[in-house]
Amino acid sequence: MALAQSLDGESAALHVGIILDGNGRWARARGLPRTAGHRRGAEVVRTILKGCPARGVRYLTIYAFSSENWKRPVGEVADLMGLLRLYLRREVADLRGNGVRIAFIGDRSRLSAEINALICEAEESTRHNAELTLTVALNYGGRQEIVDAVRRIAEQVRDGALDPDALSEETFQHHLQTRDLPDLDLVIRTSGEQRLSNFLLWQSAYTELVFVPTLWPDFTLDHLDRAIGEFQRRERRYGGARG
Repeated sequence: MALAQSLDGESAALHVGIILDGNGRWARARGLPRTAGHRRGAEVVRTILKGCPARGVRYLTIYAFSSENWKRPVGEVADLMGLLRLYLRREVADLRGNGVRIAFIGDRSRLSAEINALICEAEESTRHNAELTLTVALNYGGRQEIVDAVRRIAEQVRDGALDPDALSEETFQHHLQTRDLPDLDLVIRTSGEQRLSNFLLWQSAYTELVFVPTLWPDFTLDHLDRAIGEFQRRERRYGGARG
């Protein structure tokens, strides 16, 4: 593939985040229940996941369910959780066999005991894989993650385990749920919306943003190629002067 061959050493371990948006609109446009859109969206995740390594993507983080999504109709939330259970039961063996490590970030306290057990099993059974790290943001909110990190740091200061003067960005980052991941290089949002919606706020400080009008169930590897191509054309200066 031409795109994969063009990736230089600096870009060979891309961390891409995707805000999966548009499942409901995709289903509504076809006269289908929203559940059909979510099921189709899960199939697209599978396709994109398999195409990532050849494109230099070694870290993929998907925004599957935000902490604000509990406001959706009870039936839709139940369907989403049912789909998650099905995915964890059916897909983990395939992930393990293809070298994919899966991890979850977000507040697990509102998830059922069954889902929490399946998550732990999935993380444990794939933790030694190194081809691709798939991180699923589930019941996740970027502001809450930052607040939780501040709370843990405050407790350490209170207990005398941390000198406030020694606090740095690196120390703070160590208290985030993404402590084992590099910062995001590229965030893609589908469906035409142009906002982060509380997704990995700290980690997106210098992220390149690409907004795609396509609804997530219609997203393809070609769309991913174009988004990565756009990323590669941009000059990342991190506050420095234009070259």
